[in-house]
Amino acid sequence: MNQTRIISKILFYICCILSVGYLITFVYSILCLATDFSVVPYKDGQYLHINYPFTESPFLNIENNHPYIMFSFLLVLISYGIFFWLSAGVFRVFFRDKLFTKKNIGQLKRFYLYNIFIPLPLVIIASFFVEVESIIWGLVFIHFMLGIFCLFLANIFKQGLHLQNEQDLFI
Repeated sequence: MNQTRIISKILFYICCILSVGYLITFVYSILCLATDFSVVPYKDGQYLHINYPFTESPFLNIENNHPYIMFSFLLVLISYGIFFWLSAGVFRVFFRDKLFTKKNIGQLKRFYLYNIFIPLPLVIIASFFVEVESIIWGLVFIHFMLGIFCLFLANIFKQGLHLQNEQDLFI
């Protein structure tokens, strides 16, 4: 079980870093797009560079149209920021001292609810405004499968919680 704790701790930190990266990029992008700070149009205004803060070096390259910015850029950043934050919570479950707790089940539940019920509606809504490439539907399916897998884990944890109340199970 020590191997599981080590791996889950490493993955927890990786997911935290990814989540913070996506969320900071989201906030920075909103700030830049709302104020035109560090935003440089190019190719006759068809595209935008969002530069690294206080530099002239491009950080992000995006199309300069509102549907793309909303549905193919900002929505993706915030969605994956939340996804990695919830993933970190799932990995945290596996290095806690007590595995079968209501708090841990709650972490698993948030993850599976997000993955089962959020990606598909977001992509369907986005498809009305921007072209959705076929690989995106594959990602939606993968998120759905991750959600189902985590649902199974949550149900196992619920069973473990009931058994733990009868006999104290620790890892």
